Amino acid sequence: MAEDPEYTLTPSVPPDPDHEDLGGGPVKTFLEHLEDLRWTFIKCAIAVFLGFVLCLSGSNMVIQFLKWPLTVAEGMRQSKEGRVVLMLGTNVLTRMKPVDSGLPSVDTNRDTVFRLAPTLVGTNWVLGFQQDTNPPASATRTFDVQLKTLGPVTAFSVVMQIAMFGGITVSIPFVLFFIAQFVLPALHQHEKSFLFKVSGWATFLFLLGVAFCYFVLLVICLSTTVSFSNWLGFAADEWKADEYISFVCWFMLGMGVAFQLPLVLLTLVKIGILDAAKLSKFRSYWVVAGLMIAAFITPDGNPLNMILLFLPLHLLYEISLVIAWWWGRKAARAEALDVPSDPA
Repeated sequence: MAEDPEYTLTPSVPPDPDHEDLGGGPVKTFLEHLEDLRWTFIKCAIAVFLGFVLCLSGSNMVIQFLKWPLTVAEGMRQSKEGRVVLMLGTNVLTRMKPVDSGLPSVDTNRDTVFRLAPTLVGTNWVLGFQQDTNPPASATRTFDVQLKTLGPVTAFSVVMQIAMFGGITVSIPFVLFFIAQFVLPALHQHEKSFLFKVSGWATFLFLLGVAFCYFVLLVICLSTTVSFSNWLGFAADEWKADEYISFVCWFMLGMGVAFQLPLVLLTLVKIGILDAAKLSKFRSYWVVAGLMIAAFITPDGNPLNMILLFLPLHLLYEISLVIAWWWGRKAARAEALDVPSDPA
């Protein structure tokens, strides 16, 4: 009697963890992997080169973007005491105290702006003073920094820096995509999920650090740098363009990397090396280490900028400690209820 195929019992076969559907990927020879790696390098190099060319062609717009924090810092620092400002066209010629100007009836509580304008006296043209009742904001600033290229090849050096930093920044998403195309087929599903989470948080923290540096930290640092120079008795109205561009780029890059601190600490907590109690115990050691990291990242070595950089890093450390404490409390509660829990 033949068995009914509908009721035939077949042994259940557990799924193969190395099966392609579970993320193992197709089996390739060593030479085939080398060929895939070679094409990955080629595509990454092309992406970086195209980003380099793109930023090179748009270097003028990139420079205006990098100068924005300086413009905001200049606008924040207005004069607190009355001065006499002489302008010729849109250029500020000089700023002086009212007593040094020799002009009568000058307001000492606010800036008084005069424009030098040609005036016809008889048959002669002379330069006369005309008070400006609606002066531009640049006239009442405490400082007005001008970026200058002090050398025959400085402009070329500035453009190369912009193209290098900008090209790497623009091409990073494509480079990561090409690397992922090479690596992900060899990973299992849970490994891919973990990698996606880490990559997503790392990208978010990096962009958050760069944005915080660009919109907040750079404005404060540039303003305090000028104040610090004036306190030392130095003028700060002319800066080297190449040094300013390098300062801004490295500062934003360093801040983006420094904002990866919570990801590192919480990964160590996740694998069991650290916990909330250890993070709280190591807080004093972190203060010393954080100041050293801030001193290394700060491009100009200014102690005020170093402290301003350390403060958000310490805040991230405290946030990591709170998250680690919450994970530990959640795990302890689940253990008390005999319920497995995943703090992530």
